[in-house]
Amino acid sequence: MSSRGRRLLCEAAERATDPFDFDPQTVSLADENVLARLEPSVREWWVDQFGRYVDGNGGFFTPPQREAVPLIDDSENALICAPTGSGKTLASFTAIINDLFRRDRELTDGLENSVYCLYISPLKSLANDIHRNLTQPLEGITERMDERGETVTIRHAIRHGDTDSTDRQKMLETTPHILNTTPETLSILLNSPKFKEKLRTVEYVIVDEIHSLAENKRGTHLSVSLERLENLCHDSPTRIGCSATVEPLSTMAEFLVGRGDDGDPREYELVDTRFVRDFDLQLECPTDDLINTPRNVVQERFYDRLDELVQSHTNTLVFTNTRSGAERVLHNLRENYDGYDERNSGCHHGSLSKERRQEIERELKDGNLDVVTTSTSLELGIDMPHIDLVVQVGSPKSVASLLQRVGRAGHRLGQTVEGRVIALDRDELVECTVMLQKAEDGFVDRVFVPENAQDVAAQHVYGMAINRVWREEEILQTLRRAYPYRNFSDAEWEQLMAYLTADYEGLEDKNVYAKVWRDTNDAPDGEHHYEEYDVGEPLVGKRGRMARVIYMTNIGTIPDSFTCDVMTRSGDEWVGQLDENYLDTIDSGDVFVLGGEHFEYRYRRGSKVYVDRTSKRPTVPSWFSERLPLSYDLGREITRFQGELIDRLDDGGPPAVRTWLRTFPVDENSVRAITRMFDEQVRYAGSESVATESRIAIEEQLDRDEYQRRFYVHSNYGRRFNDGLSRLIASHFARRSNANVQVAVADNGFSISMPLNRKVDVEAVIRDIDPDSVDEDLRAALDGTDLLKRYFRINATRALMILKRYKGYEKSAAQQQVSSEMLLSFAQDLDGFAVMEETYREILEDKLNVAAVKDVLRGVKSGDVEVVARNVDSPTPRAFGLATLMASDVVLAEDESQALKAFHARVLDEIGDDEAVPVDD
Repeated sequence: MSSRGRRLLCEAAERATDPFDFDPQTVSLADENVLARLEPSVREWWVDQFGRYVDGNGGFFTPPQREAVPLIDDSENALICAPTGSGKTLASFTAIINDLFRRDRELTDGLENSVYCLYISPLKSLANDIHRNLTQPLEGITERMDERGETVTIRHAIRHGDTDSTDRQKMLETTPHILNTTPETLSILLNSPKFKEKLRTVEYVIVDEIHSLAENKRGTHLSVSLERLENLCHDSPTRIGCSATVEPLSTMAEFLVGRGDDGDPREYELVDTRFVRDFDLQLECPTDDLINTPRNVVQERFYDRLDELVQSHTNTLVFTNTRSGAERVLHNLRENYDGYDERNSGCHHGSLSKERRQEIERELKDGNLDVVTTSTSLELGIDMPHIDLVVQVGSPKSVASLLQRVGRAGHRLGQTVEGRVIALDRDELVECTVMLQKAEDGFVDRVFVPENAQDVAAQHVYGMAINRVWREEEILQTLRRAYPYRNFSDAEWEQLMAYLTADYEGLEDKNVYAKVWRDTNDAPDGEHHYEEYDVGEPLVGKRGRMARVIYMTNIGTIPDSFTCDVMTRSGDEWVGQLDENYLDTIDSGDVFVLGGEHFEYRYRRGSKVYVDRTSKRPTVPSWFSERLPLSYDLGREITRFQGELIDRLDDGGPPAVRTWLRTFPVDENSVRAITRMFDEQVRYAGSESVATESRIAIEEQLDRDEYQRRFYVHSNYGRRFNDGLSRLIASHFARRSNANVQVAVADNGFSISMPLNRKVDVEAVIRDIDPDSVDEDLRAALDGTDLLKRYFRINATRALMILKRYKGYEKSAAQQQVSSEMLLSFAQDLDGFAVMEETYREILEDKLNVAAVKDVLRGVKSGDVEVVARNVDSPTPRAFGLATLMASDVVLAEDESQALKAFHARVLDEIGDDEAVPVDD
């Protein structure tokens, strides 16, 4: 160890408030280089704050901090990927704070009255949290510099949609050097005539929780904003991304840094410390028989175990997959167990008021709540240092989501992350078993970035044109530097400009006006002549006197939503309300439950849904619009797992399967339940009835009671994939049979129903689908659907074709829907209309996973994936969930256990067993 390292370590030991349990003269210090980079006052504050030597770290800094601080100090773009609680956000700020303190001290006039660092987060609450956490180091370092006679001032502030006009005005006069904001606010600041000048000095940009932005259009919007910031700044800012465990890292890094003018990705460094924390993960199930164990017994065992876990830990966070589930779990704990009340327990989800959510966050951060239940609203990185256990009820649907959620526990490096997943459904038992094993293996699901979104591009081109006249080439180049637009073609650019210039006959008659003009720079006496550009130079500028007001009050990517009134067609009786998201996968004839009654969906007009009462069984579960879909990558891993399980079952029977499953992080109930399910499946319908990586399995059942022919398609690739493939197959079924076809979609497959007197060869239909015609076929299948109508409205509003706010009037989401339905048929008749094309692109690529559908169908064509169909008298055990979709969330479901028991009894009767798997080995 160098003398400098010993000196720094001894200095640290002397300043530490807690005694060190090591000898500074002999221990190896991995932090020498990092400590040496810090200003004395910054180093002193760091050691005082974090001055305990952690042997596992080899020093004071966590692995992501030790790697990231020198990179940022050297102005290198960096993606820091590390689990929750490993200090990655502080790693981002440390070198920046150090640089700003040094420069404010050394410069004669100090730092300018402008912004040097932008911190961008997806959540206002996260921005607030970082703002509070920044106060401590800035004040602490300032005090130490004051003691040295060095007067410095580093200001920081927060600005987002909740910031009032007074505070916004103050920021112009006294500008923060570090500004915490959100993607939407950044895009507004870039068009603020005065404040955008304050951004020219930005040298650092931190994008927190970048994985949660990259997968949606908020991230697409941000990526272009960063390129517009690049145009504005004196020098190219250093970009730092903070991400939880994510894959692929190179994609996330390229999304962060964008492209240079040469089209190549800007240089970046990866700080890959995704697996520096120890995990203690376990899958539990209340029983080894989720069918025949009475429902009340399953629930009682579940809550007994949850209470036991909460009581044996200090602070517990319980994730459920729906908001109503979070409410239900907390209610049952308070009602049936001693020691739970408003003072020590709470619920947190997006439907609660902002004030209530903030109160729960404060209490959780302070360690005052024994247990908090939540849906998805607490999975991002708000600091909660006292949580020592996370319980996940049901499947979180991806390894990445699992790790983000359980990462809330043990929120310090060196502490073991303790997570318990409790499965209450047989299909989720399989899903969670694979998920936990893959988490231990270091597998992470990929993030898919939306590409070439025309609605977001329209916003930014309009915003740029409002600021000044541009060379057309510069605007296009700015777009293409953003990762999602790196492949934006000339044809797509022409589509976009045709929309923005309203270059369609009849468009202005629909009150859709040009937003920009596009011209070659006229001769000096022409209307569009700008002397700073050459005559003949293609230019773009804004149209309309209210352009800036329209832009500032209508931009953003988060869609408005509304609830629909449900009316009966006979009597026009109001029977309740549905969230419009629920209508995405409902077609005419689908059946759902509302207020305990069954209704058959017929059609929607604006914000009203028209239905008929029916005695038919439901085809769409009540939770459908709330729960996250299974990730495609995890779905593929499940098919591999099933293939291996079947091989072991064929070779060694149930004992071999049980022995193998005991190597997974699952309890004995789970081992026995999974073994029993697959053993019964194979004995009833054969090994080929199980879907694997190379097989799609299909069951055909004749339901003579309801006069229906039902197909259960086992394709474990997630709800998005199955939504796409099922629409495709259903459209081919309908054409071949000339019959109404109903579809019900789940994560592990889908069911298709048609009249009993109609017949199709399902294997032939799937084999005959041309992968190259899938896009065209799906576009045709979407025609007239509520899904198309809804997404056209969302994209038309994003593209500013429909204005939410204009001249003091605000148009509700329901009113936007009415406006969009008046425009839809007109837009569909226009050739290559950008908003229409984006609507199809978003549905097919982002919602229905058309790329994966085509991959699987190509596998069918090549023979790599076989399609095996068989007739069954009753659904097989792996199809029970498809046959009773309403029972797939046991915490919330209506009691449909009788149907499951009837299915199971038929299977056992057929294979001649009272119990297929014996209790003992």
